[in-house]
Order: sequence, then structure tokens, then C-alpha cells
Amino acid sequence: MPRKIIIDTDPGQDDAVAILLALASPAELDILGIVAVAGNVGLERNANNALKVVELSGRTDIPVYAGCSRPMRRKLVTAEHVHGVTGLDGPTLPEPQIALQPQHGVDFIIDTLMAAEPGTITLCTLGPLTNIAMALVKEPHIASRIAEIVMMGGAYFEVGNITPTAEFNIYVDPEAADIVMRCDAPLTMLPLDVTHQVLTTSERLAAIAGLGNHTGISVAQMLEFSERFDLAKYDAKGAPLHDPTVIAWLLEPELFSGRQCNVTIETASELTMGMTVADYWLITDRPRNVNFLRAADADGFYRLLTERLARLP
Repeated sequence: MPRKIIIDTDPGQDDAVAILLALASPAELDILGIVAVAGNVGLERNANNALKVVELSGRTDIPVYAGCSRPMRRKLVTAEHVHGVTGLDGPTLPEPQIALQPQHGVDFIIDTLMAAEPGTITLCTLGPLTNIAMALVKEPHIASRIAEIVMMGGAYFEVGNITPTAEFNIYVDPEAADIVMRCDAPLTMLPLDVTHQVLTTSERLAAIAGLGNHTGISVAQMLEFSERFDLAKYDAKGAPLHDPTVIAWLLEPELFSGRQCNVTIETASELTMGMTVADYWLITDRPRNVNFLRAADADGFYRLLTERLARLP
């Protein structure tokens, strides 16, 4: 039976690829809905991008919701410098024909979890954790009903990508991340320590572009655009591909390794605001609240991604 998931996202080229990977895997993943959050760009554009990606996949049966338009306590920080003005620069995707659902995304998350059997729905978070934290605050009973929260976010050994000490998704709303880390639901984190190992080399992008379908060409165009910033910053042979690691972990967890440890979020220091403090070496006796992944099989990851993208239109 497919695993029931809700995708919370701020598309974003890498978010788009993650959504496409999930949509291409119906035997394993039953997507109950996609919820947009402010992050890479503002909420309105992120929600519109989610609709575009759903249409690109042909899976227009998947409902899309808009969630929170700003972090819980802070001004929104966005990343147009990476993702472009639209958040999804690169390919020219048509304006969507499908529409957003009228319900607020946070209420959709709460209602869906409360109506389902406990432990049957996984939350897959690809952006700032505002929607999830707001749902936990509004209805604390959902925490015990979540099967797992699998998130792209954080960093420890790779430290930061938006500040010297913070990863973008956590930095945008550290208070929300702090709430999620303390919620007692099972948590798995795909940090920069993993995503910086799965690089979009020219050979891997050529394989995706060469699939012969519209999706493959669009994905290659997305990643060729968004990787420019990281190629210049890291001076590497390819750019990290962040968010699809969440879906890949659900599909083939054996591609990844890590350990259960304590993870806390810095919310007080302006110098290290949003820092992910992972007790990877088990130095403290703080509760081991996160399955913190540290390594990935990059070749296996791109094999899976390319194979699944080939299934789409």
C-alpha cells in the first residue's frame, strides 16, 4: 500500500524536482495534497509554481493549497538571487489551468491528520517549517498522529548556506523549526551534509535532458538556471540538489546513512540565528529526537531520479 504523504513546499527549482519525483512514484507514495509556504519567493508565486509543477506532471488530481505568507515572528527572507524572480526561472511553463483549493493549507494539514488513523500520514517538508509549526500550535493533538516528518533543512558539518551558520529553510523561520524539533513526532532530517553530496554534474543533467520527454527537458532547464549561483559559490563540479533527497529517502532509504541524535535550533543569537545544533557525537544526554542523515549514494540517487522522471509526460 502506498505511503500517504503531504508535501509542504516553496517551489523553487529543487522543490519542483522533488514534487515531480513523488508524482512519478504512485506505487510507493499517495500524495494527499501539496501545501505552499513562503520561502524561496513569496507565497503567491510559490503556490502558483506548485500548480505549474502539478500540471507539468499530468497529475492534476493532486490538490494544492496555500499556507502561511510569512514566518511566525520574523520578516520574510527570500532567495530570488538563487531561484530567479518567479522562484522557478529556467523553463517557460504555462500559467496553470487548475486552481488552488479554497481551504487554508494549515487547516488542510490539521483536518487531514485528525481524520486519518494515527501514524498513517507522513509530512514531507521542502521549505521553511512555518505551516507545520502553525498546525502544531493550532492543534497540538496532531503531533501524536503524524507518522513522521521528513524534512530538507539544517546543516551541521556543512554549517550554513544563507549565513555562515544557518541553512536557508531553518533560517527563514527558526522559531517554527524549534517548535517542530520539540514536537515529539518522529523526525528525519536531510541536511546540507547530505545534499552537498548529490551534485548536478553536467553528465547527470545531460541524462535528464536526454530522457526525451517534456518533463526531462524542463527539469534540466530548471537546474541549469538554479545551479549557476552554487557553482560560483562552491567552485565544484556540480551544484547541490536539496529537496529531492526527501522523496528519495522515502523511496530508497538505503541510499542514505546517519544516526539518531539530538537536534536543537538556535533562536536567540543574531550571530548564529537558525543554526542547526546536531549532537552527532552524542556528547550530551539531550533526547535523541532526530534521525540526522549525513551521507548519500549520489550515483544511486541520480539513477532513481532519472528513472522516475522518465515516467512523466
